[in-house]
Amino acid sequence: MNEARSDAAPAGGATATRTAASILLVDDHPENLLALEAILEPLGHHLVRAGSGQEALRQVLQHDFAVILLDVQMPDTDGLETARLIKQRTRSEHVPIIFLTALNEDRRRATLGYESGAVDYLFKPFDPDVLRAKVSAFMELDRMREALAEHQGRRFADLAVRESEERFRLVQKATNDVIWDWDLVSDEIRWNELASTIFRTAPSNTPASARWWTERIHPDDRERVVAGLDAVIDGDLG
Repeated sequence: MNEARSDAAPAGGATATRTAASILLVDDHPENLLALEAILEPLGHHLVRAGSGQEALRQVLQHDFAVILLDVQMPDTDGLETARLIKQRTRSEHVPIIFLTALNEDRRRATLGYESGAVDYLFKPFDPDVLRAKVSAFMELDRMREALAEHQGRRFADLAVRESEERFRLVQKATNDVIWDWDLVSDEIRWNELASTIFRTAPSNTPASARWWTERIHPDDRERVVAGLDAVIDGDLG
């Protein structure tokens, strides 16, 4: 059996850097893979070849795919078994699979295909425009899903920050202790009103830098305090 290339490089010899989810093409005949690439290349998506079911399984372990075009009739691990195995893996369980077959008698196996996790079943020779339209629809769904996930991630992050800041404000109001907070990333220090009163400094409406704070340590203690802070930051407390 002649296998098509199985690397993750895009069709046409482009680099393997992927900016969006890819399309996996699975067929044990290289000429069929070439035909699929020719049909889908105008869409401008990243195309990945696999010349067998086992090769397809290796690809879904290493890469993310928006849709998989899977030949039914393959030696060793056929399309139905490959689809079942793909759906068993967390990384690929939600990836839509379109079955492709040249055998008219496989129509009787369509039900098995859907049970294996397929979302569609196309029979060769298929209309290139129809195939492009179906693939484009799944690519758009993947793009929308990624955009929604990114939006929700930012939203949850913003909510977490706001909740953290609100808890800090409540603690400041409820305690009789000096409270100060040093953000190591932004190098900003904030403190509560009691700290302002005790240390006779203005309220921290505008955050100060760590340098501002260390300059207000007594000269006799400054070196020791700064060294202790550095040890805590570096994790060197021994």
